[in-house]
Amino acid sequence: MTTTTTHTLTVDAAKAGQRVDLFVGEALGLSRARLKRLFEEGLVRVNGRPAKKGLTLAAGQTVTATVEEAPREATPDADFPLVVLHEDEALLFVDKPAGRPSHPLQPGETGTVANALVARYPEVAQASQDPREGGLCHRLDVETSGVVAAARTREAWTAVREAFSNRAVDKRYVALVTGPLADEGEVEVPLRHHPRHPDRVEPAPYGAEDAREALSHFRVLARSGDYSLVEVKILTGVLHQVRAHLAGVGAPIVGDALYGGREAPELGRFFLHARSLTVPHPVTKEPVKVESPLPPDLVAELGRHGLSWPVAG
Repeated sequence: MTTTTTHTLTVDAAKAGQRVDLFVGEALGLSRARLKRLFEEGLVRVNGRPAKKGLTLAAGQTVTATVEEAPREATPDADFPLVVLHEDEALLFVDKPAGRPSHPLQPGETGTVANALVARYPEVAQASQDPREGGLCHRLDVETSGVVAAARTREAWTAVREAFSNRAVDKRYVALVTGPLADEGEVEVPLRHHPRHPDRVEPAPYGAEDAREALSHFRVLARSGDYSLVEVKILTGVLHQVRAHLAGVGAPIVGDALYGGREAPELGRFFLHARSLTVPHPVTKEPVKVESPLPPDLVAELGRHGLSWPVAG
C-alpha cells in the first residue's frame, strides 16, 4: 500500500532567496520528475497556499510538501574510508575527501559522508532533522575537501545549527587563485542563484528580493608569479560563497571552470579545502577547533607552481 507523508519545512535565513522547487528538492531528495509532478498536482504549499515552482522563498516561511514516502535514512556504507578528526559524546568532525558528496539525494544512494557516518555511528541518523544527512551540521561542495561537523544527538545538532546561523562558527578555507589580489581584504557582495543556471550563484543586483547576504575575509598566505595561496574566512554560508566571491574580485580558484578559474589538468578538481572549523561545544560551550591537513593532491599542485605547504604564519 502506498503511503504519503506531508513534510513541513521552515525556511531559515541561509535558504532565503532560493526557489521553492530547489528548496524542496534538496530538503527531501526528490528527482526533477517527482518535483514537477508535486507542483503540477498542487502538493507543495507555502504558508498554506499552493506554490509555483519558480517562487522565491523568504526566511520564516513554512513549506509543506505531500509526497509518497520512501526510505529516507542514509544507507550505511562501511566501505567509505571515513577519517575521523575529532569525536566526543556530542560531536564528530570528519575529513571529507574531494569527489564525494556530503549526503545522498536519492533513496539507496551510497558513497557519501553521511552514509559512512551512519555505518560507523548509527545514532547520527536520528540527530539531524533530515535523517539522510546523517547528523551533518553543514555541507561542502562535492569537489571541496576538508573538515565537516556532525552531531550525535538532536540537541547537539540543533545547537551547532544555531551557532552557524548566529555566526558563532569560525570557518576557514584555503584556495589557490590567479589574478591580481590585495594582501588581504573583505568581500561583502550579496549573492543569488543564477536565474538561468541554478547550479551556480551570481552577485545579486541592488535591491533584488532573492539576494542572500554574503561576507568573506581573505588574506594571501604566499605568492608565486600570478598564483596566490589564500586563506578565506566566511561569516555566512551561501552556496559557492568562496568560489563566487574570489571570482568576483578577479581571482578565481584554480581548476574552477564554473567560475572562470584557470585550468589545472594534473589536479583534476578545483583547489579549495576546508582547513579548519571552530564551533562552540553544545555541552561545555567551550570552542572546539578542528583542523584538516592539506591533501596530497593539493600539496602537489602547490609544488607545480613553486609554492610549498605548510606556509609560515
